[in-house]
Amino acid sequence: MQIIIRADGAGANMLSHLLAKNPNNLYEREEKGAKVRLVYTVCDEQRTEAVLHVSPDPIELVKGSPDSYDITQYINDREFVTSSLFCTYIRPSLGTALNGKPKETFAEWVSHKFALTLSFGPVASNLPEPVVEQLFASLGYEVEQERGEADYPFALKHRSSVRYITLRGRQTLQTALRQLFILMPVLDDYKHYFIGEAEVEKLERYGEGWLEAHPQRELIVKRTLRFADVIERYEANREPAREEQNGAAEPAAEAASLADGAEPAPKVRLNEQRYQAICETVQGLEHKRTVVDFGSGEGKLSARLAELAGVQEVMAVEPSAIARKRAADRFAKLAERGQGVVPKTVTGSLFYYDESLRGKDVIVLCEVIEHIEAHRVERAIATILNEYAPHALIVTTPNREYNQVYEMGEAMRHADHRFEWTRGEFRQACERWRTDGYELELQGVGERHEAYGHPTQMAIFRRREEKKEA
Repeated sequence: MQIIIRADGAGANMLSHLLAKNPNNLYEREEKGAKVRLVYTVCDEQRTEAVLHVSPDPIELVKGSPDSYDITQYINDREFVTSSLFCTYIRPSLGTALNGKPKETFAEWVSHKFALTLSFGPVASNLPEPVVEQLFASLGYEVEQERGEADYPFALKHRSSVRYITLRGRQTLQTALRQLFILMPVLDDYKHYFIGEAEVEKLERYGEGWLEAHPQRELIVKRTLRFADVIERYEANREPAREEQNGAAEPAAEAASLADGAEPAPKVRLNEQRYQAICETVQGLEHKRTVVDFGSGEGKLSARLAELAGVQEVMAVEPSAIARKRAADRFAKLAERGQGVVPKTVTGSLFYYDESLRGKDVIVLCEVIEHIEAHRVERAIATILNEYAPHALIVTTPNREYNQVYEMGEAMRHADHRFEWTRGEFRQACERWRTDGYELELQGVGERHEAYGHPTQMAIFRRREEKKEA
């Protein structure tokens, strides 16, 4: 595995000083079961290229560990791809550049943006090529992905499962290396070590200045930290920084708005807009005493629903034990504050019939159906409308057409999505689901695009009231 770092243009030779490696000498050291070498193929004022190459010893890597008796070590490719293991070799070898601490004479070059070309591989990634491209293109790089042809004696596949990635763009060396330090393991989604507080601190440190505004931030954080409790710690740590950043931005934004004679309008996240739309819909319903929040996760929406006037019971139905635990903690705090209606957690899913959910006034599926195989959604909705028979069913799901606004190509918004429907496909599905006993209304949620509609689409099924006998 290797990474090639090249700078072109005036001052390119300063790259060697930022890397703190003499271009006339071979850098070589043993590092955690691998031989690490850095060599310059060229170094002058107009072009400098450094190659960091790692040759792992798979036997040394597992010697003395419980994994040494695992036969799968003989076919393990993780030691040979640019994953989290490779990053552990980058940190000691390129630590001076990562931390931006060269000799004082060259300190001014830390903030200099070079014309960089970064090539690394092999990369084993389960992410589609458009997603990989967006991860780096959003940071200002031109992205090239190269795969070899796979020649099998039987019909398996024609392209190799690994690829080599080349990035080109203007960036400081420190920022470029920090971005790679975070994104290389994101590509492979593999961690060879325990994920805990140290990983949170690493993400905060090396993601500073670029991660918060990245359109794929959610994917990066999820694939870096993986576990819900670790992700929650990271988000909790980031909240004060966001508040401080928002507070600092308010005076300038307000001044600009007042100069135009308009009131400043804060940016509202799409998730918040979904919650608002659902709560406003529930609030406007005639029957809303009992509400079921299917796929409630950590209970954020359930907590909001419990605050609505006229709601007397909220059941937060969730299959994940970890999510239910976090929801229970959230609801306990509501009880401590004396909130009148406190949601209750319920173990369950769309695929297991629960007699206790029959006859409730409202059932909500907020961003749930796209996490299920499309052919199974039909049966789940049929169970809700025919068996549970609520007065109203509210369903939200992404609008695939709007992904063009995010410049996502054919990629889906979340790695766990099984499908994403266009507005036409969602309308057709809702028409199939609707029974004679329900009326259907379709709405959009979020900022509307003239060509692609809203980012979220929402369906509201309202039960037709039976005519009173004459």
